[in-house]
Amino acid sequence: QVQLVESGGGLVQPGDSLRLSCTASGFNLDHYAIGWFRQAPGKEREGVVCITSTGLPTYYDDSVNGRLTISRSNAENTAYLQMNSLNLEDTAVYYCAAGPPPCLLLTDDRIRSWGQGTQVTVSS
Repeated sequence: QVQLVESGGGLVQPGDSLRLSCTASGFNLDHYAIGWFRQAPGKEREGVVCITSTGLPTYYDDSVNGRLTISRSNAENTAYLQMNSLNLEDTAVYYCAAGPPPCLLLTDDRIRSWGQGTQVTVSS
Protein backbone atom coordinates (compact mmCIF):
# COMPACT_ATOMS: atom_id res chain seq x y z
CA GLN A 1 0.00 0.00 0.00
CA VAL A 2 1.44 3.34 -1.09
CA GLN A 3 1.00 6.02 1.51
CA LEU A 4 2.48 9.03 3.25
CA VAL A 5 1.93 9.60 6.93
CA GLU A 6 2.47 12.97 8.60
CA SER A 7 3.12 13.39 12.31
CA GLY A 8 4.36 15.99 14.75
CA GLY A 9 1.50 18.46 14.76
CA GLY A 10 0.00 19.88 17.93
CA LEU A 11 -1.11 22.88 19.94
CA VAL A 12 1.63 25.40 20.63
CA GLN A 13 2.01 29.03 21.66
CA PRO A 14 3.28 31.86 19.46
CA GLY A 15 7.04 31.74 19.19
CA ASP A 16 7.24 27.98 19.76
CA SER A 17 8.71 25.40 17.39
CA LEU A 18 7.48 22.14 15.91
CA ARG A 19 8.99 19.54 13.61
CA LEU A 20 6.66 17.72 11.27
CA SER A 21 7.56 14.38 9.72
CA CYS A 22 6.34 12.78 6.51
CA THR A 23 7.15 9.08 6.21
CA ALA A 24 6.49 6.99 3.13
CA SER A 25 5.55 3.34 3.02
CA GLY A 26 5.04 1.12 0.01
CA PHE A 27 7.36 3.20 -2.17
CA ASN A 28 10.82 4.78 -2.08
CA LEU A 29 11.04 8.57 -1.86
CA ASP A 30 14.59 8.78 -3.20
CA HIS A 31 13.73 10.13 -6.65
CA TYR A 32 10.65 12.13 -5.69
CA ALA A 33 10.17 15.77 -4.92
CA ILE A 34 8.37 16.19 -1.60
CA GLY A 35 6.20 19.17 -0.87
CA TRP A 36 4.57 20.54 2.24
CA PHE A 37 1.19 22.20 1.82
CA ARG A 38 -1.21 23.69 4.33
CA GLN A 39 -4.87 24.56 4.57
CA ALA A 40 -5.96 27.15 7.08
CA PRO A 41 -9.59 27.32 8.29
CA GLY A 42 -11.82 28.74 5.59
CA LYS A 43 -9.02 28.96 3.04
CA GLU A 44 -7.80 26.92 0.10
CA ARG A 45 -4.83 24.63 0.37
CA GLU A 46 -1.59 26.38 -0.48
CA GLY A 47 1.97 25.28 -1.13
CA VAL A 48 4.57 26.08 1.52
CA VAL A 49 7.88 24.54 0.51
CA CYS A 50 9.24 21.65 -1.52
CA ILE A 51 12.49 19.70 -1.64
CA THR A 52 13.96 18.02 -4.68
CA SER A 53 15.37 14.53 -4.79
CA THR A 54 18.84 16.07 -4.40
CA GLY A 55 17.89 18.15 -1.36
CA LEU A 56 17.36 21.60 -2.89
CA PRO A 57 14.48 23.58 -1.35
CA THR A 58 11.94 25.62 -3.29
CA TYR A 59 9.74 27.99 -1.31
CA TYR A 60 6.23 28.42 -2.69
CA ASP A 61 5.58 30.97 0.08
CA ASP A 62 8.52 33.33 0.52
CA SER A 63 7.07 34.69 3.76
CA VAL A 64 8.02 31.49 5.62
CA ASN A 65 11.60 31.40 4.36
CA GLY A 66 13.85 31.66 7.41
CA ARG A 67 11.25 30.23 9.78
CA LEU A 68 10.25 26.99 8.07
CA THR A 69 12.97 24.63 6.85
CA ILE A 70 12.46 21.49 4.81
CA SER A 71 14.83 18.54 4.86
CA ARG A 72 14.80 14.88 3.97
CA SER A 73 16.42 11.61 4.93
CA ASN A 74 16.36 9.09 2.13
CA ALA A 75 17.71 6.47 4.52
CA GLU A 76 14.62 6.96 6.69
CA ASN A 77 12.30 7.47 3.69
CA THR A 78 11.12 10.61 5.47
CA ALA A 79 10.87 14.35 4.93
CA TYR A 80 10.75 16.93 7.68
CA LEU A 81 9.44 20.43 8.15
CA GLN A 82 11.12 22.35 10.96
CA MET A 83 8.86 25.20 12.01
CA ASN A 84 10.30 27.96 14.20
CA SER A 85 8.89 31.20 15.56
CA LEU A 86 5.36 29.99 14.91
CA ASN A 87 2.63 32.61 14.75
CA LEU A 88 -1.17 32.55 14.68
CA GLU A 89 -1.21 32.62 10.85
CA ASP A 90 0.61 29.27 10.77
CA THR A 91 -2.47 27.52 12.15
CA ALA A 92 -3.54 24.98 9.53
CA VAL A 93 -3.67 21.34 8.57
CA TYR A 94 -0.30 20.48 7.07
CA TYR A 95 -0.05 17.92 4.28
CA CYS A 96 2.91 16.36 2.55
CA ALA A 97 2.87 15.11 -1.02
CA ALA A 98 5.32 13.30 -3.28
CA GLY A 99 5.67 13.45 -7.03
CA PRO A 100 8.24 13.54 -9.78
CA PRO A 101 10.49 16.62 -9.78
CA PRO A 102 10.83 19.51 -10.34
CA CYS A 103 9.19 21.22 -7.39
CA LEU A 104 7.64 23.94 -9.54
CA LEU A 105 5.62 21.24 -11.31
CA LEU A 106 4.46 19.46 -8.15
CA THR A 107 0.78 19.85 -8.97
CA ASP A 108 -2.25 17.70 -8.25
CA ASP A 109 -2.08 15.89 -11.59
CA ARG A 110 1.56 14.90 -10.98
CA ILE A 111 1.41 14.04 -7.28
CA ARG A 112 1.62 10.33 -6.59
CA SER A 113 0.54 10.37 -2.99
CA TRP A 114 -0.84 12.74 -0.36
CA GLY A 115 -0.65 12.30 3.37
CA GLN A 116 -3.73 12.52 5.55
CA GLY A 117 -2.62 15.76 7.19
CA THR A 118 -1.55 16.82 10.67
CA GLN A 119 -3.10 19.71 12.58
CA VAL A 120 -0.93 22.59 13.76
CA THR A 121 -2.65 25.07 16.05
CA VAL A 122 -0.88 28.18 17.30
CA SER A 123 -2.77 29.88 20.09
CA SER A 124 -2.00 32.06 23.07
